Amino acid sequence: KLPTMKTLLLLVALLSAALLASTAPPTCYSRVLSLSKEITQSFKELQTSKTMDSCVGTLPRLYLDIHNYCVLAKLRDFVAYPGCDRVVEVNELKEKARSLYTILISYCRRDLVFLTDDCNALEIPISPPIEHS
Repeated sequence: KLPTMKTLLLLVALLSAALLASTAPPTCYSRVLSLSKEITQSFKELQTSKTMDSCVGTLPRLYLDIHNYCVLAKLRDFVAYPGCDRVVEVNELKEKARSLYTILISYCRRDLVFLTDDCNALEIPISPPIEHS
């Protein structure tokens, strides 16, 4: 009876540890990274949408790299851009960009390290390497 109880307790302890590990709150870095990827992807989808308003083509590029100090200026420029206010998707994207900017300058400013300040790198996104199988 005792070995069964030890096994059961061990199983409960392992399951509890697994649950705690998977529900850990996101770090500033992980939140900023995921939000920047979400914004970049939404912008790409917005630009390739066939039903989108013609003003979308005039929006500033929105490729984000949170390791580049110029991302702060890029976000400010995008949020302040006066065009496309009538397009709901653009307003939603601007709101996400505003949130990312706020997180970067307020909540995470001590946690992040900018590895570069190359503003041109944010104008031409680098394609990820092609994986060969």
